[in-house]
Amino acid sequence: MSTTLERTDTRPAPAPAPTPAGAFTWAQVRDALPGAVRKLDPRHMWRNPVMFVVWVGAALTTVLAVAEPFLGGPPESGGTTVPASFTGVIAAVLWVTALFANLAESVAEGRGKAQADSLRRTRTATAAHKVAAYDEAGDPGATRAPLVEVSSADLRLGDVVVISAGELVPGDGEIVHGIASVDESAITGESAPVVRESGGDRSAVTGGTRVLSDRVVVRITSKPGETFVDRMIALVEGASRQKTPNEIALSILLASLSVVFVVVALTLNPIASYAAEPVSVAVLVALLVCLIPTTIGALLSAIGIAGMDRLVQHNVLAMSGRAVEAAGDVTTLLLDKTGTITYGNRQAVAFVPLGDVQQAELVRAAALASLADPTPEGTSVVDLARRSGADVGTVVPGEVVPFTAQTRMSGLDEPDGARIRKGAGSAVVAWLEAEGTPMAPDVRAELDAAVEHVARSGGTPLVVAVAAPGRAGRVLGVVHLKDVVKEGLAQRFAELRAMGIRTVMVTGDNPVTARAIAAEAGVDDVLAEATPEDKLALIRAEQAGGHLVAMTGDGTNDAPALAQADVGMAMNTGTSAAKEAGNMVDLDSDPTKLIDVVRIGKQLLITRGALTTFSIANDVAKYFAIIPAMFMGVFPGLAALNVMGLHSPASAVLSAVVFNALVIVALIPLALRGVRYRPLDASAVLGRNLLVYGLGGVVVPFVGIWLIDLVVRLLPGY
Repeated sequence: MSTTLERTDTRPAPAPAPTPAGAFTWAQVRDALPGAVRKLDPRHMWRNPVMFVVWVGAALTTVLAVAEPFLGGPPESGGTTVPASFTGVIAAVLWVTALFANLAESVAEGRGKAQADSLRRTRTATAAHKVAAYDEAGDPGATRAPLVEVSSADLRLGDVVVISAGELVPGDGEIVHGIASVDESAITGESAPVVRESGGDRSAVTGGTRVLSDRVVVRITSKPGETFVDRMIALVEGASRQKTPNEIALSILLASLSVVFVVVALTLNPIASYAAEPVSVAVLVALLVCLIPTTIGALLSAIGIAGMDRLVQHNVLAMSGRAVEAAGDVTTLLLDKTGTITYGNRQAVAFVPLGDVQQAELVRAAALASLADPTPEGTSVVDLARRSGADVGTVVPGEVVPFTAQTRMSGLDEPDGARIRKGAGSAVVAWLEAEGTPMAPDVRAELDAAVEHVARSGGTPLVVAVAAPGRAGRVLGVVHLKDVVKEGLAQRFAELRAMGIRTVMVTGDNPVTARAIAAEAGVDDVLAEATPEDKLALIRAEQAGGHLVAMTGDGTNDAPALAQADVGMAMNTGTSAAKEAGNMVDLDSDPTKLIDVVRIGKQLLITRGALTTFSIANDVAKYFAIIPAMFMGVFPGLAALNVMGLHSPASAVLSAVVFNALVIVALIPLALRGVRYRPLDASAVLGRNLLVYGLGGVVVPFVGIWLIDLVVRLLPGY
């Protein structure tokens, strides 16, 4: 890390430039080629057993190609004559095959490195104003504490710094005092500034972002080299990508198949020598390479890297490939109501007067009680009143009574002594009783019916009451607040249901309101009046039933559930505790993106399964090319298996090996882009894969090998 202190440049660092999800250009190939050549190092190749067999075969045939001119060269193989250049050409094609496999991985890694370079530019060391002796109790604003200017590289876990407008945040931390507008475009790519403040779930700040206004005191929560940006850089470059359980299992299967076919190839030559003529080593190696599943072996790593890259394209950072894969296996999805299923800002949609109360009286009282309420709900009450024709002005006529968690009411005490209260029904009724004005049974029944009707429709009822000197207090009516469900969610939940995923809405609302919103949104189940303990218990119960669970969260109270969930996506605007507990971080802080994460995870699994099916299926055509070529000279009856009409044994073997190499390059774009995802159940997905990639894997090589043979037969001696 550079130690140059940045002090004057106030421009935000450039945001990561996203790479199109399906992009595969010659520029990418050019940039990835040096890395692919370096990966031919056997210390790297042995990590992929399938491609290591290809590497060994290439090395062996290279040695034989060099030695054959001095040894006279084998004129025949399996009773048929082969060209003098045959072994050398086979060796060259095998090296190209290994190079193409490395190229797939290098291109996938290169897509992340471009973003890592942009992120690395945000990591420049900055000047930090460290508080020498911070006393949180005695000096919460650090206004009188002495400040020491240090480099951000010298900050340690627990240090406290003061950041003023225009300065970069020197490291990941939590705001312990103050509120400020912060430009996070260098991390999220979103140009609009966000507000960060102490004492809530939006207190976390990220190193490399810029404070635009005010002055905040921040406690550093990361060690040098372990900041959020550092982890992002390592992850998008692939340095920290570990193989997932399914990937490990598939690698073991491919390695086992490779061992089996090595044994098969080694036993063929003694059998051929006993029955007829020995088969050349070059032909045996070619047979082995075509028998083992080289296609999926070459693309397996690229598929995993591309899966994480697709998440980055959606501005989601997965802490491991395991998290991406787990997202594809999720069967239960927990979604918070506010801000996820609904827009979160409840809006007043109707005034419901009780008894003989005039509409205008209720509208005026509700509006006056909301004039000083800066929340979206309060503003919407005033706006609806004005649209209804009420003239409430802009000046608050009296003393404002603020909302508190204890009273669950807010209101206004007017100069003439009238008192207006607006809040939860039970709280307003209790206030009237305390004022000495209990409600009549018939009025109470009418109020309960109105509140129940609003709640059952998915709204939130606010009861408005008034008490004036010399007059009994009375309930005027109900304000209907509605939390609007986001457009298109019902369709998306239906798609999830088709995939076998059960959706659960988690909310603190009462059960009646929660069920109404759940029905409108189309979720399968609901957990109402949920506490952190309730969320944790639900996740554990689902997991005990064999389900994989995904959820989102942003607060410290969400941390236990995020840690327990198989896929825990924390919001970047949330607390450090939430981001540390989850295994994914959404840089855009959009909770609905969890649905896209599940799609990407399933696409990764489907892509891996589809290409595995194709790889195994396309071996069939290679058998029809190579087996007759090996023994047709001794057993002429095998010519009946030459259904492609290949020109000669030598051209047949070479065509099969060349196709084996070219198909890897042809499938790199599909591995990077992913197989198109459709919301189908597992049996339908399997049937489609067998039809498209199983049958296609059989047909395509027949056509490809035949076309390559048309070119190879033009070479001298073939």
